[in-house]
Amino acid sequence: MGVVLALGAGGGACAPGKEPEEEHQAYVGAEEVCGGLFAGPSAEMLEKVTGKKVFGWASGNGMEKVVAALKEGYASDRSWGRGADLCEPDPKGGNLGDKAGISFSIYEPQDVEDERLPAGGELYTMGLQSSVRRGGASLYFECVSPQLEGSDRTPLRIRAGFGRGKSDAPDTREYRNMNMQILHTMALKLVKELDCANNGGLPKSPVLTPK
Repeated sequence: MGVVLALGAGGGACAPGKEPEEEHQAYVGAEEVCGGLFAGPSAEMLEKVTGKKVFGWASGNGMEKVVAALKEGYASDRSWGRGADLCEPDPKGGNLGDKAGISFSIYEPQDVEDERLPAGGELYTMGLQSSVRRGGASLYFECVSPQLEGSDRTPLRIRAGFGRGKSDAPDTREYRNMNMQILHTMALKLVKELDCANNGGLPKSPVLTPK
């Protein structure tokens, strides 16, 4: 991982410190996709759950977009908000629907009780609510932050979602746990950016216990 491969015959690798002019003009390893968002243990887990090792280059500004979207949604006083995608790793040679994705949105209060799990999905104990399935995971938590006026009275309700895209990876406890571990890691990155009190109620290490 870490080697940038040029797309197309005769193309050269990107110069150090420079980004490709267009997304997907180059390919990178899991540790470099989305500006290094998966650097560390998450990179290996991303490779395992997607079954891929090389992904289309994507910019690293996803966190900025997520934070801005959540703040805008919270300030609007609506009960929900679309949020934004943090990262969509697009595997080399993949088709539409093959890419993985991590997103954050604002959920309505009743969503925690009313979440309809897909066939084979199961609840975990972490956060206000969490669940795993063959193809991904979801995690609900709340954020009280000095960046969010009034959140001490009405916390920002955040739903985090991860989908691994089309993959031949097995449906085992190990792989379901990796889906949740990836999502938990990205949720901790977000609560740090938002300065959420008590990490938004999330543990520093993921709790991978079925309900």
